[in-house]
Amino acid sequence: MKFKPQQYKIPDEKMQSFIDSDEISELLNRIHPTAERVREVLQRAADKNRLTLEETAVLVNTREPELIEEIKAAARKLKKEVYGDRIVLFAPLYVGNYCVNNCKYCGFKASNKKAERKTLTRDELIDNVEALEENGQKRLILVYGEHPSYSADYIADTVKTVYQVKKGNGEIRRVNINAAPMEIEGFRKIKEAGIGTYQVFQETYHREAYQRYHTGGFKRDYDFRLTSLDRAQEAGLDDVGIGVLFGLYDWRFEVLALVRHTNHLEACYNVGPHTISFPRLQYASEYEISPEWLVSDEDFTKLVAVLRLAVPYTGLILTAREPQHIRREVMQFGVSQIDAGTKLEIGAYAEKDKTAQNPDKEQFLISDNRSLREVIDELLLEGYIPSFCTACYRKGRTGEHFMEFSVPGFIKRYCTPNALLTLAEYLEDYAPAATAEKGWALIAKKLEEEINPLFSHEVRERLEKIKTGERDLYF
Repeated sequence: MKFKPQQYKIPDEKMQSFIDSDEISELLNRIHPTAERVREVLQRAADKNRLTLEETAVLVNTREPELIEEIKAAARKLKKEVYGDRIVLFAPLYVGNYCVNNCKYCGFKASNKKAERKTLTRDELIDNVEALEENGQKRLILVYGEHPSYSADYIADTVKTVYQVKKGNGEIRRVNINAAPMEIEGFRKIKEAGIGTYQVFQETYHREAYQRYHTGGFKRDYDFRLTSLDRAQEAGLDDVGIGVLFGLYDWRFEVLALVRHTNHLEACYNVGPHTISFPRLQYASEYEISPEWLVSDEDFTKLVAVLRLAVPYTGLILTAREPQHIRREVMQFGVSQIDAGTKLEIGAYAEKDKTAQNPDKEQFLISDNRSLREVIDELLLEGYIPSFCTACYRKGRTGEHFMEFSVPGFIKRYCTPNALLTLAEYLEDYAPAATAEKGWALIAKKLEEEINPLFSHEVRERLEKIKTGERDLYF
């Protein structure tokens, strides 16, 4: 397939930007936090208040190791109170990697002549979904290059196809998408297809840096991308995810910009983003990034804790870009969702023995290529509940309704039981004996420790039904 960037017309109409770079930079330059001020902010966060930009700047500018440990401890406590011990699992499925953009950090960029381009056929898409289902996956995010071939109609059709695939006891119950920004009508089409979260990352909120990295194609339009989720909300798609690619600019600026974006959505639409993602730069084919803004492990783990405190009811997604030891650490004080069993090469899930990474066939290289079973084994060992829950989306607890449940903390009474039920399904259908033994022991422990005694009888009844073959039980 041949393509030219000029074939993709950049829209003329733009909404006004709500990111004020001068405001954010002024805060970062002005604030020199004292220990007393840091602890005041941590107390407000402990009461589950959304933090202001100024309060978030206090935390990101904190440098004393003792105070950073207090920030992490506060995030760990808050995460436990809001999310319990569950970790939601998903897998990314790349549908096609044609792209008209030239992003210096991305292996899919249009100028990369080494990139091997491919779009899954319908049969290949089905084969890959079946392979994911055979491993126990229930939640996918479909990823598309930014190209006219991947129109709203095309995306809607692939989403419908994925939902139709059933392999044994397997099924995909939640399809999120990561795709190019659309006009309102396009968002309406993909909403009607039954997508879960629509995810788009600004990559960097710093306008000048953005222009340096995005040298061609549709993505050069900073404002059209920035306001994409406003158009999604106008289309009735109220379940959205934002994110930053850390390493393109000062991480402190990006954290404050994420908070500003969250505040903007809440102020305008009464609902913030359902998730925030915070991937770090990784090597990609024809990679063209200098090391100036790369984020150290120390700063990365800190920024996750700060985000957890700043937006207590927003899900935080950590991807397999990060190595196993970093994933293990930040799950303690921030992360609520991770991918597992990840393969980025187009069509690789259907290749059973495919493990090696080829940068010319992938958007970037990942650091954690463990299987879903291996990730679940570690989660069980650490006392987490691996969850494939999709109940809120199918019960209508999304958008503003989700906030009504989650902000007072009521969502936990649904999430923990539903996580246990989806874990039980996995143990019955896919887990080897050793994993099943650990999993059922954890379920018994959580039933005693975390489920309201007045409610536990009903949870136990549903667990027994799963053992006898019933599936997809949830509250």
